[in-house]
Amino acid sequence: MKWLLTLLVIVLYVLHQDFWNWSDRSLVFGFLPVGLAYHAVFCIAAACMMALLVRFAWPAELERTAPDTVDATSEAAH
Repeated sequence: MKWLLTLLVIVLYVLHQDFWNWSDRSLVFGFLPVGLAYHAVFCIAAACMMALLVRFAWPAELERTAPDTVDATSEAAH
């Protein structure tokens, strides 16, 4: 699964370099430049990618919490 996520990150990285929209002066919905519309869709795709990364590639050891023990030396300092 992690190799697929890595491949998707690379694909999104390549798609972020949208040189094909630089000279396109067409409008989406009659008012939005195509480059701006592309980046709006790209931002949604990047947010979905981040959600997938957090769901499937987040290290489990970061979610473990330390035990709730009270240190006698730190309690004496208060």
